[in-house]
Amino acid sequence: MGLSIRLVKRVDGFTLDTAWEMDNEIFVLFGHSGAGKSMTLQLIAGLMEPDEGLIRSGEKVFFDSVAKINLPPQQRSLGYVFQDLALFPHMTVQGNISYGLKAPGKPEREKKVKEMIGLFHLEGLERKYPSEISGGQKQRVALARALVGNPQALILDEPFSALDIVLRLEMRQLLKDIRRRFHTPIILVTHDIFEANALADKVAIYSAGRIIQVGSPLEIFHKPTPWAEDPRPHLFSRCN
Repeated sequence: MGLSIRLVKRVDGFTLDTAWEMDNEIFVLFGHSGAGKSMTLQLIAGLMEPDEGLIRSGEKVFFDSVAKINLPPQQRSLGYVFQDLALFPHMTVQGNISYGLKAPGKPEREKKVKEMIGLFHLEGLERKYPSEISGGQKQRVALARALVGNPQALILDEPFSALDIVLRLEMRQLLKDIRRRFHTPIILVTHDIFEANALADKVAIYSAGRIIQVGSPLEIFHKPTPWAEDPRPHLFSRCN
């Protein structure tokens, strides 16, 4: 099941005007800060309302400005991992993961949470609070919470940006493992050109609220579409 979007949003002199489609794949939004990548995620998730457009996941319409459809976030069945992870500090690891679950019965909830704790190698940390675990463990908790309810898509807003290179590499492998196990479409925002190249099935290059190219990493980085405000030369030079 893929995702199709067409969005227009105007905020404080900035206009986001973007449209793209993705299949069941890892779709990376790539570009400078302020280009509209995170805003796109918030619009998809229902945390902001577009001025106009359409957001559809398979046959389910999340937003349609013409038909006046605007589902609240809890009805969109999306797993969202924020840049700061947004774990609840007063909840244990088990409580944070359980929060993302809509299973009605307590036994079923406990079974599902236990399964996720095993899958994300969090055994022994169930009663720990976020302040008591490492950065990599917090990443695993956030991902487990986002996936525990079997969402239609997983949305990741630069979740690995604060990690050192060793943990970043570990999290990249974890994301690949998640794709193999859950077969969930993933939208990932990143500034890291190596991360985009290593993870993406498809990349969308954002610049000043517009998309200037969509394609595979090979197409994007070896056959770029020329553009006056293209972020790629600066990103390449920063990474070299």
